[in-house]
Amino acid sequence: MEEYAQVLNYAIPLFVLLIGIEAFAAYRAGKPINRGADMISSLSSGVTNIIKDVLGVGIVLVSYAWLVDRIALVSFSTSWVVYVIGFIVIDFAGYWMHRLSHEINVFWNRHIIHHSSEEFNLSCALRQSISEVFSFIAIFMIPAALLGVPARVITVIAPLHLFAQFWYHTRLIDRMGFLESFLVTPSHHRVHHAMNAEYLDKNYGQIFILWDKWFGTFQVELPEVEPVYGVKRPVRTWNPIRINFQHFGLLLRDAFYTKSWWDKIRLWFMPTGWRPADVAARFPVEVVSDFGSFQKYETHPGKSLQVWSWIQFFFTLGLMLFLFNQFGRIAFPEALIYGAFLFVSVYSFTTLLDKSSWALATECLRAVFGLGLIYWMNGSWFVMDQVFPQGTYLIAAYLILSVFVVAYFVGQERHAPGRMVA
Repeated sequence: MEEYAQVLNYAIPLFVLLIGIEAFAAYRAGKPINRGADMISSLSSGVTNIIKDVLGVGIVLVSYAWLVDRIALVSFSTSWVVYVIGFIVIDFAGYWMHRLSHEINVFWNRHIIHHSSEEFNLSCALRQSISEVFSFIAIFMIPAALLGVPARVITVIAPLHLFAQFWYHTRLIDRMGFLESFLVTPSHHRVHHAMNAEYLDKNYGQIFILWDKWFGTFQVELPEVEPVYGVKRPVRTWNPIRINFQHFGLLLRDAFYTKSWWDKIRLWFMPTGWRPADVAARFPVEVVSDFGSFQKYETHPGKSLQVWSWIQFFFTLGLMLFLFNQFGRIAFPEALIYGAFLFVSVYSFTTLLDKSSWALATECLRAVFGLGLIYWMNGSWFVMDQVFPQGTYLIAAYLILSVFVVAYFVGQERHAPGRMVA
């Protein structure tokens, strides 16, 4: 994981730079593809996902290394051919995992975050799951295991395959000619992110669109049907941690309240969106059906609140990059606690963006947590004083100041449009 953390030290600034370039290009072109709160929510989701991945939080039910050791029929020497085979098989496995995440109720929870933005831009590509506790993608990689593709090759390819899915989350690139016939392009992926009836649950491919064409899930972008982005049960929050568990919470509630024992069991494995009739009637949820009049989620944060939210985000991002840079010097149990603090930070400033009445309470919790960590670490922010001697004092001062700033915004925004809500 330390190697992955080091790679991210370079990848994350590059992604942020590309998102900034897209935003500038869209501004110059007069295309409104970004909203401040939405971008902060997307980028913050990326922060939580990266922390989870680097810390290795999750359970692998079947690992690829275990699989290849037991079923390999041939043994390849490491060459470019092996890397090509590995890349193709990873993409094949990704198609099927992606499709399952859309088509089965319980698996949708691990993917809803990626579709939760009601915009489509490079920042929404970073909306990745933290609710994926169990991983079994290796099952779909049996072809690579049978061919004896070494686990170390998959380890190298997997991050590259993931990063290669970033670029096509944009509205600024139109059709791409002959590339449309075999690669996933922005046009193909705009279809995938749309919730229009014509586009819903189409174009699952991650790098190659061929899988969709072969397995009957391909849909071209139609000139007469403008994509409407988001999910049919709108999440109505900027908080990525809440979004990650919204669908699971609904399933859990439905399983508890439905009177049918059969429904309690099968609702988890039914097509995404299915609910028992009795709880659907008793606890109706908002479902988008009229796309022409669909209103995007908006809390109307003032300019000063947006600036403060960006400051909070970049402060959290800086602390995360510090963790990654010092990963080898921070004990793993301490790194887990550090990660938990970053999660609380994301929860806090996105709660304020939601103008939730809990905003001040969550910020106080964050400050107490952070100051408590400094006390627990004998007056230092982990290994900060070994790198930047005054760093701990600045972090402590910032945590205290942020409580007063949030208290100010809570008071100010009570009387602004989209006022504080429960």
